[in-house]
Amino acid sequence: MPSAPSPAIGPFSGILVIDLTRVLAGPFCTMMLAELGARVIKVENPDGGDDSRQFTPNFQGQSAYFQSLNRGKESIALDLKADADRTVFLEMARRGDVLVENYRPGTLERLGLGYAKLKEINPRLIYAAVSGFGHSGPWSKKPAYDLIVQAMGGLMSVTGLAGGAPTKAGTSIGDLTGGMFTLVGVAAALYHRERTGEGMMVDVAMLDGQLAILESAVMRYAATGQVPGPIGNRHPSITPFEAYDCADRPIIIAAGNDTLFGKLCQALGMPQLPADKRFSDNTRRTQHAAALKGILEAVLKTDAAARWLTVVEAAGVPCALINTVADAVEHPQVQARNMIVEAGGLRMAGNPVKMSAFSDPPTRQPAPALNADGERIRREFLPK
Repeated sequence: MPSAPSPAIGPFSGILVIDLTRVLAGPFCTMMLAELGARVIKVENPDGGDDSRQFTPNFQGQSAYFQSLNRGKESIALDLKADADRTVFLEMARRGDVLVENYRPGTLERLGLGYAKLKEINPRLIYAAVSGFGHSGPWSKKPAYDLIVQAMGGLMSVTGLAGGAPTKAGTSIGDLTGGMFTLVGVAAALYHRERTGEGMMVDVAMLDGQLAILESAVMRYAATGQVPGPIGNRHPSITPFEAYDCADRPIIIAAGNDTLFGKLCQALGMPQLPADKRFSDNTRRTQHAAALKGILEAVLKTDAAARWLTVVEAAGVPCALINTVADAVEHPQVQARNMIVEAGGLRMAGNPVKMSAFSDPPTRQPAPALNADGERIRREFLPK
């Protein structure tokens, strides 16, 4: 049984994070640090703050986009070119454990606030930078957005229907993977510091993240010399493993090995199918995926998806409906895992990292208004 929740709010309780991030990749990382117990102080431009504060739709007068990525943080507005505000910021950096920024490489260095400078005043500081192309290489100074790295990293070329145009993922996966890899880097750097006392710079490129999540596409290209392309909902190496039409709507069936394929065939009333040489093992099924799909759909189209889900699930074969966002949000499994929480009255995705030593409450502190904590933070960090 999981142990009782600790009085601390998370494993990073006591860690001070200086958050110089905007929009998505960086704020997602720092929000997760806050979810895991860190104190996160968001440092914003006095002239409007984080760009995403202007993104619609609004909820109770504030951008829902901004709220969903900045819950649980504090906000101070600082002009880093002004001496008085720089003094406050440098004191924050001197006392901080982690600084996260997602400026274009060179921006903070021009302000005299890059890693080399901050390391002088705080050798224990973990300085994490997430950018489009990283802090090295010929493209390091170029600007980037999510769509740019999805295109450059190969992801769009393998997404979409076979024979169709290159297609972006349905979410900003270039930004989100950049934020997640930065989170991993920060956690690893904190563990290293715990053992050695040394801070470091963590350099994450969104483009690198896209290569890292290409999964089998890189392996298939390296092994065969063939350039992967889009194949719709089908798995490139496992069959049957895709969407199949029923009488009313499609379902996903994922028979990941020969045993599951045999169980599927029994459930659909075709026990003889595994004996067909075209389908006798996974390699042959994948070679003849289109023919197999036609055979399976001829049966599945005779009845509604709900019935076939019951039949296939009872056989022990993984299957699912293709949910809308509304379906996913209201799904009982999602609800049971506390994956929809409230912050400031707005429902949003919860923390997917569940830890037995810490509670996972259904509500969170809302995102702060611009400079909401500025006066208190200034008093705290004015040099004594």
